[in-house]
Amino acid sequence: MTSLPTIPLQAGPLNPVFEPLYWFLKLWSGFMSWVAGMTGLELLQYGFMHRAILVGLCIGVMAPLIGTFLVHRQLALIGDALAHTGFAGVAVGLFVNAVFELGISPYLTAVIVSMIAALFIELISEATDAYNDVSMAIVLSTGFALGTTLISINAGGLAVGVNQFLFGNLATVSQDSAAILLLLFVIIIGVVALTRNQLLYVTFDETAAAVSGLSVSWYNRIMVLLTAMVVVGAMQIMGVILVAAMLVVPVAGASQVSRSFNESILVSIVLAELAVILGIGVSYSAEATAGGVIVLLAVAIYVVAVVLGKLQTVFSEEDTPEMGSIDMGEAKPSDD
Repeated sequence: MTSLPTIPLQAGPLNPVFEPLYWFLKLWSGFMSWVAGMTGLELLQYGFMHRAILVGLCIGVMAPLIGTFLVHRQLALIGDALAHTGFAGVAVGLFVNAVFELGISPYLTAVIVSMIAALFIELISEATDAYNDVSMAIVLSTGFALGTTLISINAGGLAVGVNQFLFGNLATVSQDSAAILLLLFVIIIGVVALTRNQLLYVTFDETAAAVSGLSVSWYNRIMVLLTAMVVVGAMQIMGVILVAAMLVVPVAGASQVSRSFNESILVSIVLAELAVILGIGVSYSAEATAGGVIVLLAVAIYVVAVVLGKLQTVFSEEDTPEMGSIDMGEAKPSDD
């Protein structure tokens, strides 16, 4: 089995936080090696695939979990805006490493820049009374402009390094990036578990939530910060260009066949995991870009969900009796 060595994050005080994550990655790699021995699957014989599969499984949970709230709030495009600011964060990390030789993980700088951009989206909307799509467009263009500027300043020296972040790459899922993803996953799941009811209330009726005493602006900021974490976490496999799809497409498919909000979350996670696992396997076999394959499969699953949803509607209408077919004889008043 080929495995890349563990390179500690240049995080200083954060090292105690990441040490258990590295231990878990080692444990996961051992489990994947055991599965490879039992099944004989070639793709499970490599360390980078162990990490890619784990990252994909985490993305398949946290992206539709947050995406369900976003879609119901008509904020589907915020993922695209934050992805472009994540690209700026990656460019900042690569630029700082190239100039000052600090060895900082670009994913750490991407997390920081994306979270700052997420807060700016909310602050612009609150300070200027602009619609959310206006603030998202401003942040998107600013983030991408900053990223391209930093790359050009370094005379194109960062172009090769940044390609993996633009398009995603299974082979470049390092120990560092996988550890960061696991940390983001734990934070996202924990925050949603603690604030689910409040987020749900704000999602469906901000006015009523404000009247009840909830700080709507506070929970809006929590949501955009969680979205930034998801976007950066998914970027390493999906790439900047396609990362927003995992926030929207599985949720859109789940909404076609689900009857409640909770059911929509569960179904969207199942659809996302199906797209991720199949996409990783197909992209490895075909030597294709993982992000593109995963999104294509997610869209195909969405189409199937739409067809199933229409059939479900047709059958439910056929099972509902028409008013003319109801025998009203027993309902006639008596002659007494």
